[in-house]
Amino acid sequence: MQHHGKAPPERFNFARHLLALNSTRAEKTAYRDDRGELSYGKLDALVRRFAAGLLALGVQPEQRVLLVMLDTTDLPVAFLGALYAGVVPVPVNTLLPSENYAYMLAHCDARLIVVSDLLLPTVQQALKISGRDVALAISGMPDDAAGMPFERLLDHAPLPEAADTQADQFAFWLYSSGSTGQPKGTVHSHANLYWTAELYGKPILGLQEDDVVFSAAKLFFAYGLGNALTFPLSVGATVLLMAERPTPATVFERLTRYQPTVFYGVPTLYVAMLASDALPPRAQVRLRVCTSAGEALPREVGEKFSAHFGCDILDGLGSTEMLHIFLSNRSGKVRYGTTGTPVPGYEVELRDELGRPVPEGEVGDLYIKGPSAAHLYWTNREKSIATFQGEWVKSGDKYAIDWDGYFTYAGRSDDMLKVSGQYVSPIEVESALIGHEAVLECAVVGKSDAQGLTKTIAYVVLRNAASGNAAMESELKTFVKTRLAPHKYPREIRFIDDLPKTATGKIQRFKLREGTEH
Repeated sequence: MQHHGKAPPERFNFARHLLALNSTRAEKTAYRDDRGELSYGKLDALVRRFAAGLLALGVQPEQRVLLVMLDTTDLPVAFLGALYAGVVPVPVNTLLPSENYAYMLAHCDARLIVVSDLLLPTVQQALKISGRDVALAISGMPDDAAGMPFERLLDHAPLPEAADTQADQFAFWLYSSGSTGQPKGTVHSHANLYWTAELYGKPILGLQEDDVVFSAAKLFFAYGLGNALTFPLSVGATVLLMAERPTPATVFERLTRYQPTVFYGVPTLYVAMLASDALPPRAQVRLRVCTSAGEALPREVGEKFSAHFGCDILDGLGSTEMLHIFLSNRSGKVRYGTTGTPVPGYEVELRDELGRPVPEGEVGDLYIKGPSAAHLYWTNREKSIATFQGEWVKSGDKYAIDWDGYFTYAGRSDDMLKVSGQYVSPIEVESALIGHEAVLECAVVGKSDAQGLTKTIAYVVLRNAASGNAAMESELKTFVKTRLAPHKYPREIRFIDDLPKTATGKIQRFKLREGTEH
């Protein structure tokens, strides 16, 4: 298969590759977190010390280490240090309950957990539930507390040589957030990291050594891992890390104080930023380009943001399975309301239920082929076979493609609604509603009526809560009818104070669906 960019050699260790790329930048700042800075030279030494510390602890190559860590400089040190030693890091969502960690601990058979001090109680509870005896290293903990401080793993001479791994060797796992059932352990290789930088980070974002990057999405996400580790370290840029939750206030403070040139966000955060009274003027920031992923960016949000800051948001689609973005808008060719066109090096197809190509303008299932695809889901053959189909990966998203090749999101395959015998995309109805100046956020789900027919119901958060009444409901229905085919308008509108969301800011439509049963 044709790739844009040069393939890595067969024997390849991604951590060694990054350290070698930056060997001439020893003095330059690689990371800046809430506690201080880490130069590229210091990063190199700490990564190799951590690798030595893992091996000294008795962790073997190919064994797993669970990373339950906030975004501080300790996380890239641990992630790259594990790769360097040939050990498999498994960074996980820091917002989960202890039951989830107990499941992951057993599922990945972790030999060590590296945990941030603030998350220690939850992880200790997970250990209790799982009944496993696993070593703990605690990041951000004073030396005299109970347990092993992270620093003790760095108390070793740097490992002189990286593990002699292969490009296609299992390197790290990410757990997919899975909207249903237990999270799936998605297994990625050393080469997969390399390809995301070569195909997206460098050509699409145009990342350079003088960029300062800041990702609101955390490092434990596939999206955040590329944003704040793979891409910037592949070009020698500087990365800003933030341990706390991204809110408009915490993001604005860093955009104005540290002047990042590249910002990576998600739609719900862009909505909240634009609605905030504290939105900084264009002159106070230095943004060159922004990205959005996780769910579709509403057209009005993109247009409003770029009008205010004079900088594009490149909306794109990636997945844990593909590791990063494979469909994206490009600077200078942004079409808000779409997810853009395939990233060169990836092939994208839309197919119907029988696997046939769908005609232009019609909705189909999205399939992707590209060199950053995961190998499998750990110990889940059935789901691996359903998702990883030969060279192709089935994404579980529905899309339509227009006459000049731009892709428009139609929803998750399980979110599509059939109304009056015709498919309705909840995303399309939401995009129409959000065009109304009174609407801040909304989500559309299906509801069965007494006859068992599906009707659309919209949950709407208004900018001014007091205006949620029958007159507003009627105005919004009329507004949607002027923008979409008649059968697509929501039959019922319910006004609520806020939408239920996952830890990553994705709207939990299933909770709204459950709420509509009553």
